[in-house]
Formats: sequence, C-alpha cells, structure tokens
Amino acid sequence: MALSRREIAKDVLQQSTEAAIGSAGHVVAILFETARKITTEVGAFGTEIFEIAEASKRAGQDAEDPSQ
Repeated sequence: MALSRREIAKDVLQQSTEAAIGSAGHVVAILFETARKITTEVGAFGTEIFEIAEASKRAGQDAEDPSQ
C-alpha cells in the first residue's frame, strides 16, 4: 500500500521538527556548559585577586614590623 501525500508530508514535518528540537537541545547544552565554565573561571580569577591582596597586605605588615 502506497503512502498518501498527506502522510508523507506529516512524516517529513515530524522528522524535521524532531531534528530541529534535537539540534536546539544540543546548542542549549553547549551554551549552558560554556556559561558554567566561564563562571568557574571568573570565580577562580576572583580567588586569585583575593589571595594577591592578602599576600600584599601581609608583605606590607612584615615590612613595617622591625622585629623580623
């Protein structure tokens, strides 16, 4: 039994929609992973800045303390 044009059109539309949704899902996953990595890197940079500031503060205190 041959498929009707309407059934073929329905199948094409269904498969095209599924492909589009799958691709969109992959793109969204990539964007979320990228955002997570950026957040991690910005957080690590912030930690570095705090550590540098603390080390600078300690170095200044050590320089002012003549007993060392």
